[in-house]
Amino acid sequence: MELRTIGFHNLWEIVRLSVKESQKSFVASNTVSLLEAYAALSSGCTALPFGLYEGEQPVGFVMFGYGKTEDGDEPDIAEGNYCLWRFMIDERFQGKGLGRKALEASLRYLQTFPCGEAGYCWLSYEPENTVARALYQSAGFIETGATCGNERVAVLELRKTIPT
Repeated sequence: MELRTIGFHNLWEIVRLSVKESQKSFVASNTVSLLEAYAALSSGCTALPFGLYEGEQPVGFVMFGYGKTEDGDEPDIAEGNYCLWRFMIDERFQGKGLGRKALEASLRYLQTFPCGEAGYCWLSYEPENTVARALYQSAGFIETGATCGNERVAVLELRKTIPT
């Protein structure tokens, strides 16, 4: 599994990726995510969007943040830490273990500290998204009791070994 930057060469193949209809309330489309990345970057905030590739096949999308953004809805843990802002696997590739591989590759990338040192990676998810919750818990994320909007917040200490 490989994280690849998004540019003119692969923009539309990443935009075309989509989750199942029943999951669309859990995660924004890749188009919306890329628009939010642009807005964050133009506001001086951090957004790191990547296509997720298995070999030459685009199978998903991930986007990271670092520190706080201007939307003011982040939990306190956001300050000086990484955020797994978006994470999706296309509906055609779900149920094949690629979500786990993509999450592990994503966390290994964050452990390189591309924007600077940090102690934690945080994320949030809808309480009804039991599949995402199980995946994140299996990687070591622990719910904090905090919320981000209506979503549950979970954190992972970045210095820990990522389960494989």
